[in-house]
Amino acid sequence: MKCAELSSGKLSIDEAASIALYSMEWKPQKECLYYVFNQTLRSENREKLKPWFLFLKLILTALAQIPSSLSFVYRGIKQDMRKEYPEGKTFVWWGFSSCTTKLNVLQKEQFLGKTDPRTFFTITCDSGKDIGKYSFFQAEDEILLPAARQFIVESCLDQGNDLYMIQLKEIQPRFPLIELVPQTSPPRPIPIVPNSPIKTKGRNIKN
Repeated sequence: MKCAELSSGKLSIDEAASIALYSMEWKPQKECLYYVFNQTLRSENREKLKPWFLFLKLILTALAQIPSSLSFVYRGIKQDMRKEYPEGKTFVWWGFSSCTTKLNVLQKEQFLGKTDPRTFFTITCDSGKDIGKYSFFQAEDEILLPAARQFIVESCLDQGNDLYMIQLKEIQPRFPLIELVPQTSPPRPIPIVPNSPIKTKGRNIKN
């Protein structure tokens, strides 16, 4: 993939490259950029985020140029998440969240699979960004939810055979949970980190 070919003029080469790099995956998973980046965003220690400021600024700038629209997306986690997401709970996903618009993508073993405890999220959102054009895996029809999005759990359903479905809806917080400071040297986006973030285990669609 050549990032110069992905930049149609709307995004700079660096901006397109930031999305492509985020979407890439290699082994071991824990060394992937998206994995380390999101673990850092969820950390209570904000000092760990300093080395990531420029990349965070770059990818946020890139995503800001991709239109958002009301959409219905899916996300899978190979774990029973019912205790972490009870009905009526309001919460924030502090990391970037990769989702898909196609159900069959989740059947792949690395995303959700067909055995063992697993949770299937259906999400109504209005901040999703269609990064299919820039993603390293374009066949996944990937929708990326920016960091610091707030949701409410609308309902939960036990589907049987260790498959659980949780319905989420994106809601707007009273105040922005992530913002960019004026462009001084260096530009630094400042996320607001929670005191007790929820950390999930295993591979979802780019955790």
